[in-house]
Amino acid sequence: MVSPAIALAFLPLLFTLIIRYRYYFVLFYRAVLVRVVQDFLTGLSREERAFQYVLTHATPGNPDSILDAFDHWCSKVEFISNIGPKKGLVLDRLLRENSPLNVLELGTHCGYSAIRIARSLTIGARLYSVEMDKSNALVAEKAIRLAGFDDDMVELIVSTSEEVIPKLKEEYGVERLDFVFMDHWKRCYLPDLQLLEGSGLLSEGTIILADNVIFPGAPNFLRYVKRSGLYKCHMHRASLEYIRGIKDGMAELIYLGAK
Repeated sequence: MVSPAIALAFLPLLFTLIIRYRYYFVLFYRAVLVRVVQDFLTGLSREERAFQYVLTHATPGNPDSILDAFDHWCSKVEFISNIGPKKGLVLDRLLRENSPLNVLELGTHCGYSAIRIARSLTIGARLYSVEMDKSNALVAEKAIRLAGFDDDMVELIVSTSEEVIPKLKEEYGVERLDFVFMDHWKRCYLPDLQLLEGSGLLSEGTIILADNVIFPGAPNFLRYVKRSGLYKCHMHRASLEYIRGIKDGMAELIYLGAK
């Protein structure tokens, strides 16, 4: 049994750890504990609960209203790892400045970033959004259509990224990707980037924006793009979406062409 004296000696260390990592405790509480309790109480997934809120608080056909509802729910109710409003401004700017025609999104989740991308696309542009989780894809489909985007602008593909990327040319008629947004499993960032290179879908000037490369992090991906010589890389430093105090960042890559 631990003596009271030894226990008291560890209290300063405990308080120091709590203070230092308080934002991670907040994230664990909001992203894990609240989710488990609400899953049990409601019988719905977190993504379904988010969509229910959006459905009752947003204006159909108004992408801005739907994004605002998502942002409010994710910041005040439960945590979902969307790109969020602050880092979303970087995505908005890149789309506005480059006017891509063929855009690939890896990781649709509940449809937030797909809506954010689609609202910035020019006439005739098309977004191919890939989501491997069928239940999340159902929620995303409803959210995207609620925002007013049809199949001609946003095509939702329910499959894994490693299965879709090699088929984009033959089955979907995509000859070149102008813009790629990565926000799926971080361990897939590097193999999927290499799949894109091998498929011939990247050409000089293609932009790749990868979220959450600092937290949870994609170190192998960052190491590769910096050493490969195939990309011009710029890091956008930021905080984790909806949780202040946790450092994160997005990697903006410009493909320089095959050597």
